[in-house]
Amino acid sequence: MELASLEAKESALFPTYARHPLTFVRGEGSRLWDDRGNVYLDFMSGLAVCNLGHVPPPVKQSVEEQLGRLWHVSNLFQSPQQETLAKLLAEHSCTDLAFFCNSGAEANEAAIKLARRYAQRVQGRERYEIVTFEKSFHGRTLATLTATGQDKVKDGFYPLPEGFAYARYNDIESVEACINERTAAVMLELVQGESGVHPADPAFVRELALLCQERDLLLIVDEVQTGMGRTGKLFAYEHYGIEPDILTLAKGLASGLPVGAMLGKRKLREAFTPGSHASTFGGSPLAMAAGIATLRTMLDERLPERAAAAGRYALRRLAAELHQVPPVKMVRGLGLLIGIELDRPVEPFIRELQRKGLLVLPGGPYVIRFMPNLYVAHDEIDEAVKQLADVLSQASDK
Repeated sequence: MELASLEAKESALFPTYARHPLTFVRGEGSRLWDDRGNVYLDFMSGLAVCNLGHVPPPVKQSVEEQLGRLWHVSNLFQSPQQETLAKLLAEHSCTDLAFFCNSGAEANEAAIKLARRYAQRVQGRERYEIVTFEKSFHGRTLATLTATGQDKVKDGFYPLPEGFAYARYNDIESVEACINERTAAVMLELVQGESGVHPADPAFVRELALLCQERDLLLIVDEVQTGMGRTGKLFAYEHYGIEPDILTLAKGLASGLPVGAMLGKRKLREAFTPGSHASTFGGSPLAMAAGIATLRTMLDERLPERAAAAGRYALRRLAAELHQVPPVKMVRGLGLLIGIELDRPVEPFIRELQRKGLLVLPGGPYVIRFMPNLYVAHDEIDEAVKQLADVLSQASDK
């Protein structure tokens, strides 16, 4: 069905997304094709999901093989596929145990529940508060939007769950002021992507990890967007020399199939007992096949290292092309999570770039995000940077 005929009818969907007037029908690597035959360079990667590009062959093969054997089985039975992915993640992270779900919000919800239950059932303390950060984003379930440090996502959903406090990002004194006898954990994004690609200050992160140790608090690191090679390490916490107690993953974990993961240290095992948490569809054999193939491909082909090199190249090219373009205030990022901050709203530029065949997305009202797949080639980076520079330069000439 062509886009025109779709627009002619009233949609049967709730309007929870501000959808662009494009319908994609095929993807391969860094490219997407719409229903009219137009080709686009994708620097969104499905919101940092398609880290191996669109329809990566190893994942496609793994999913097709699993599709012919078994799609779904209840979590009341053993799951060899879950065990395989859990052990791979444990082997390559600082964690020991995994809980699989379907999204980043679910992974963060599980982390919040685990932190509270560990404090109350294992430590025997009346602790339940979670310290998060202003301008953070942790999801859209009721608990995770409450954890999110942005009022705009909470509008119309009151009353919200209790038990959250909000510190200023990169401000250890603000964190200390939020901690009290009811505090169970601190929850942190190492790069705040949704609010403008703001990496955490290394000294602050080290101080925060030490503070959590001193106060016997769990440190939860939300790597839903930064995990799986995006920042030039398999996990962003590796840049900072810390070890979180709980780590959450989702977007890039299974190359587009719905998989979230909440990973934790072994000391937390007693907190999650049968019936304390569950997911009917979490960790299905089909989703696990995609996750296993994604992670093995990432490790075998050393994609985090490739992302680090590509990110450095992209930052150099952006600096060279944009340093005298008036709307540009700053370029920042880590690996292939890059933000270009402007002095004006970015939406008109994003629409124009889309019209010219480049897909990017905002990070707040004034930041354009570059999040290509981890295989992105230098000539693709050059193409994207040139398109961006041309569009921004035309605006400055007006």
